Amino acid sequence: MFRIESKIDTSSPEFAKNKEEYKKVLNAYRQVLEKVREGGSEQAVKKHKERGKLLARERIDLLVDRNTPFLELSALAAYDLYNNEFPSAGVITGIGVIHGKEVMIVANDATVKGGTYMAEGIKKHIRAQEIAMENRLPCVYLVDSGGVFLTEQDKVFPDKYNFGRFFFNQARLSAKKIPQIAVVMGSCTAGGAYVPAMSDETIIVRKQGTIFIGGPPLVKAATGEEVTAEELGGADVHTSISGVADHLAMNDVHAIQICRNIFETISRQEFQELPMEPVQEPFYPADDLYGILPLDLKKPVDSREIIARIVDGSLFHEFKDRYAPTIVTGFAHIMGYPIGIIANNGVLFGETALKGAHFVELCTSRNVPILFMQNITGFIVGKQYERAGIARDGAKFVHAVANANVPKFTVIFGGSFGAGNYAMAGRAYEPRFLWMYPNSKISVMGGEQAANVLITVKEDQLKAQGKSLSADEREKMLKTILQKYEHEGSAYYSTARLWDDGIIDPVDTRRMLAMAIAVSLNKKYEKTEYGVFRM
Repeated sequence: MFRIESKIDTSSPEFAKNKEEYKKVLNAYRQVLEKVREGGSEQAVKKHKERGKLLARERIDLLVDRNTPFLELSALAAYDLYNNEFPSAGVITGIGVIHGKEVMIVANDATVKGGTYMAEGIKKHIRAQEIAMENRLPCVYLVDSGGVFLTEQDKVFPDKYNFGRFFFNQARLSAKKIPQIAVVMGSCTAGGAYVPAMSDETIIVRKQGTIFIGGPPLVKAATGEEVTAEELGGADVHTSISGVADHLAMNDVHAIQICRNIFETISRQEFQELPMEPVQEPFYPADDLYGILPLDLKKPVDSREIIARIVDGSLFHEFKDRYAPTIVTGFAHIMGYPIGIIANNGVLFGETALKGAHFVELCTSRNVPILFMQNITGFIVGKQYERAGIARDGAKFVHAVANANVPKFTVIFGGSFGAGNYAMAGRAYEPRFLWMYPNSKISVMGGEQAANVLITVKEDQLKAQGKSLSADEREKMLKTILQKYEHEGSAYYSTARLWDDGIIDPVDTRRMLAMAIAVSLNKKYEKTEYGVFRM
């Protein structure tokens, strides 16, 4: 492999200005993240602690091995929704290490509306289970939830990917021999009672955890029976009478220790071997990225400059470097793990798509994971390209990406627009993880393009009626559309709705990807088979 030769002048005023402006964007993101990680209101946090309970993130810190990273997912889920009353969507999910094994952790935050589930919280919980299934990860559920958020019942109860999907997924995980452990540290009500009931082993905290299908108010309304929560479904009942729980804990710390003890008996079922190389730090400083990444998405960025700050030794074996230059493809290592990289360097042409499809085939034939680095306006348009078969060639790329069974990881470092999002392993193409940078944008097309299309359509409609659009009306329509696309295309809008797995600091990319590759090794890579390629 050859070291990428950076052409960035890091001493230039332009670089310094971009770096300064990017740090402002990054600081704004960090402030939002810090606020969200506080959890519920100050009063709710105080009340929670007065009950002798640990906060959700404190529980996770105790659960995972000391001095190991926790890969939190979708920390800003539900951000700027529900008047920001559901920080992190009321549930914390992520991957931690317990006794040396990667584990998916789902922890309810009872300081946020009693740990109840609204739409984004459910989506986040299900996404965690999907990741566990894809990567064969044991699951730990730190349960402290009042069940569904009843005022949102029409959005959380009846559909395929609503609340009931939790238990469907638990059944499927169990059938695949993927361990699941529940630690009941608070309420576990109604349908939520199936979380511990469907787990391999269940721990419940005395005088704190409760499990019941119907709580005391419902029991009284249905039968007239008056019963306390503890009598109905407390820890003593479920560990000595019903047998629904298996281990009695005296407090949160004790419960977490029991959970850790359980993992001493759990071993990996599978393991995918990858040829490893000695780890090297990138030749160029990671924080150079702040001066390189685009704040103005119209400004071209050579994706090799970003690759050089992520991969081991900044070493890159480029594939077809002289052909179809608007996409960069090649092999590298990230913290010793082999990786194939496909990165945008402009719009997608027919030959670009063919180059991408060819490279995907190389990676799948060699069992090499693929990193997609997106900064894409989409596929080229126009009569010349349609006649040359851009749709056919683009379809080859989409076919290859859709069927690639090696782990795919996607990082959006600039724009992600149109069908380019799909070809470059957007969410619909099931990358194992997808992250965005704070400066990223994602939408069906750029705001200006959308505005011009919609205004043209409107003018054509008016012209057919013998009317026209005035200059003021045109300007007002343009401004409205641009504002809408600017708002809805932001990384915050995306991550709030779980279109991605979180916004990340660019300098953390290398660490996040290394963890993601390590996680993917818990399941053997499946053989890739392709369908029909239109020739």
